[in-house]
Amino acid sequence: MHGRPRNPSKPEDEEASAAKASKLRALQSQFLHNHHSKLYDKGALELSAKLLEINPEFYTAWNYRKLAVEHCLSQPGSDPESILNEELRAVEGALRQNFKSYGAWYHRKWVLSKGHSSVDHEMRLLDKFQKADPRNFHAWNYRRFVAALKNISEEDELKYTTDMIERNFSNYSAWHNRSILLSNLLKRKAEVFPKEKILSEEYELVHQAIFTDPDDQSGWFYHLWLLEQTVTKDAPWLISCWPASGSELIISDSKSASSCTASPLSSYFSDGRVEMPVILYFNQAIKGVNTSTVTVRSVFAESKDLVWRPLSLSNFGSAQAWVAFLKFSEVKIDYSMSYEVEVSLGDSSGIVSLNGCPLTHAFQSKFMVRFQQPDSRNTDGQNIGSISWEDSNFQNYEGGPEQCNIIPPCIQLKMAKDHEPIASKWQVDILMNEIELFRELLSAADCKIGKLTLARLLTALDTLMLYNDTSNSCQMRHTEEILALYTDLMKLDPSHSQYYREEHSLTFLRQVSCSKENLLRYCWLYRNSALSDSRNLVCLRLNNLSLARVGSIENLLWVQMLDLSHNELRSIEGLEAMQLLSCLNLSNNKIKSFTALDPLRHLKSLKVLNISQNEIGKHSVDTTRYLCSSPLSHTEASDWRRSGLCSTDDAQLSKYWEAFLVFRDLTLVQLGITGNKVVNEDFRSFLLKILPTLERLDDTNL
Repeated sequence: MHGRPRNPSKPEDEEASAAKASKLRALQSQFLHNHHSKLYDKGALELSAKLLEINPEFYTAWNYRKLAVEHCLSQPGSDPESILNEELRAVEGALRQNFKSYGAWYHRKWVLSKGHSSVDHEMRLLDKFQKADPRNFHAWNYRRFVAALKNISEEDELKYTTDMIERNFSNYSAWHNRSILLSNLLKRKAEVFPKEKILSEEYELVHQAIFTDPDDQSGWFYHLWLLEQTVTKDAPWLISCWPASGSELIISDSKSASSCTASPLSSYFSDGRVEMPVILYFNQAIKGVNTSTVTVRSVFAESKDLVWRPLSLSNFGSAQAWVAFLKFSEVKIDYSMSYEVEVSLGDSSGIVSLNGCPLTHAFQSKFMVRFQQPDSRNTDGQNIGSISWEDSNFQNYEGGPEQCNIIPPCIQLKMAKDHEPIASKWQVDILMNEIELFRELLSAADCKIGKLTLARLLTALDTLMLYNDTSNSCQMRHTEEILALYTDLMKLDPSHSQYYREEHSLTFLRQVSCSKENLLRYCWLYRNSALSDSRNLVCLRLNNLSLARVGSIENLLWVQMLDLSHNELRSIEGLEAMQLLSCLNLSNNKIKSFTALDPLRHLKSLKVLNISQNEIGKHSVDTTRYLCSSPLSHTEASDWRRSGLCSTDDAQLSKYWEAFLVFRDLTLVQLGITGNKVVNEDFRSFLLKILPTLERLDDTNL
């Protein structure tokens, strides 16, 4: 194990093992006969107990004993006390063989739930187990169950946990038990146990463990839990939206774009679509966004006519980002007018987080919409296709922040200032105290987990300060220090370097996107001879930055053209919220499969996509391990046939099912795929069948 060579087994050991296996097979055979025959006499029960002493993980035997207990209790003249005591003895026999057996501990809970047992005896038994192994997670779990039966207060149990931790700071299970007890107390008795007082005391306790033995992980994990409790608010709130409140949006069809003179960051090119997304982005995944919880007032649609859908890769009806579409088709547009749209969320119990906390911060956004009149001189227009991502086609955007009509989310957050502050003074004070302590620790010892904790503390402090910032600076003040810490960690701990790269990328993107000034450094104007010189296309160029993960999406909802090429991305999770994206460059990354591109399915405005020079198809998946060659359902196959493809293409569908699921609902006009191992003539022909709107594939006009 762990690289150590095994000692060759002795002949006598092999004989003993073979005899044990033979005995176990015989017991199992007889037990299964009794089980199928529904035999619950004394001999059958003794045989099952003997079997469980040898193999406590035989779940069928525990289920059999439940049936046997129910049968025996139902017999006339039965003695419940004797029956249940015998069952507890059988569990103890199994626990002596393996006192970390899930089946045994769950069966003991089941016996106690029948209403008969000496709870005092259970506590004495637990004391024995916890003396033998104080880090037995199962025993701690069972202790909480017994304490509840005995009505032992959580405060008393907390004192017991403190005693166990002070005996051994390395008792991870005790720390875990403490976090559960404190979570319950903070939820139920917030008035008696103020959060800031409790957390301050807990930090003092965990400091003793961390500074006594910095190499032990138990205290560090508990410190991470405390940090989460310090900075996390249970109630969700809205942190970003598009269109931004107070903005005036110019809507231009691609055919009229050549005459658009508005700021490119306040323009929305609809590309012939007669609808516009309204996006709400929350601080955490929530559910309950619908016409009864969100009110939209406009001439384009009534609230009851809008359909809000979650922008999530899961199917659980929850997401951080939600979208609804305002449709213009039924309104006669007056090009001389500006139309007001109002979006409001009240203090709604209908919008809740996944842990059941309701939205408590009301929100109201008003923005104006104006339409660009089509240019009669350019009736044919130019499609947004034929995009070239060469550097020569981009020039710096010279407009200053004051000319940009987009309101960054860091300013939008201040709309909650009339309510409870997002960050309290005690939270900031705790974080600053922790940062000072860990800087002191790291000055004396080069501790990997200490560096990681300091990076997390600095990130949390910057985030809280940003939320409460009343100036226009909107800066993450410790970015350089955080980036340096993650760079050091990549060198000190290569086995976890991918995690550190991702955190490094998220930190960098938070700094880039937290203010107008920072964002505009990465905004470039796209110019190409194929398009009119006066057309405004702004590209957010985040290429060649060694990004391993995409983040801060809430600050990028306005982006229509995005260049993420020449990075180290393996996933694009989060891009599904960027509903305005029409041009996306993901070339020269480390994307390994079409499954990693799943967020693209939500981007209905996407017209131009470049995924060339990735690793799609390089890492094969052995589909013979599954019952079916692909996860396609009968419904998917039916959709395939209804799309006009004959049944002889089923082989292609089975072979390229991942690509089919990603691309089937998109209306791409330009796609770059060269440089991926999956690409061959067969795959190209497959793409042409599922993308009938395609006009350009790699360098070929269709």
